Amino acid sequence: MAQPERNEQQRLRPAPLLFEPSTAAADPEHFFDLESMDDPRELLARATELTLAFRAATDRAVEFQAIAAAQLADPRRFDRLTTADIAQRAEWTEDYAKKMVEFGWSLLGGSAP
Repeated sequence: MAQPERNEQQRLRPAPLLFEPSTAAADPEHFFDLESMDDPRELLARATELTLAFRAATDRAVEFQAIAAAQLADPRRFDRLTTADIAQRAEWTEDYAKKMVEFGWSLLGGSAP
């Protein structure tokens, strides 16, 4: 049952992240122009959109990390990495790397090769 619900969530796209020019990003007080908003309703709406967009981006990036970890751990690869090697590269614990490899295999459509 969780899979169809997850697909439904993936179809819902939050507001797109707007590009932060390098000059604005260099200013520690500047964050997606939120500091210039005077209307608290508008500020809440835009901050909420950004929160949802960052969460969606984080979820998607984690899925790509898992896929890459699974591909790197694939025993059919001549340059296969151990979970310890993957953990070191990604700055994870080895237990977390193992879970990410398993998650990656599930995203790739099955169990470990």
